[in-house]
Amino acid sequence: MNIETFRDYCIGKSGVSEEFPFDNETLVFKVGGKMFALTNIDVFESVNLKCDPMLALELREQYHAVVPGFHMNKKHWNTIKIDGSIPDNMLFEWVDHSYDLVYESLPQKIKENL
Repeated sequence: MNIETFRDYCIGKSGVSEEFPFDNETLVFKVGGKMFALTNIDVFESVNLKCDPMLALELREQYHAVVPGFHMNKKHWNTIKIDGSIPDNMLFEWVDHSYDLVYESLPQKIKENL
């Protein structure tokens, strides 16, 4: 996976925006103004994705490339290392999961505007 493929997948989801709120390197994807994915665009070595806490623990146990979210709430975020050990389709499923968690937490009024 490369940064362009990852970006295209994230930005292609309904109502998604992208920005650099922290610095010029950390690309953040949001839905309804809330983050669901972020990554470093200069060194595409990992991505941070929101995750259900129970699933987050399971994924960390199953995959050495999945660790608690770097600089994030470790209960709700995973960092996935882009080292070739996680198939692209699985990473896309985890992006979908992250997006869905954030989308479902949005107020109905915001959802209607997306």
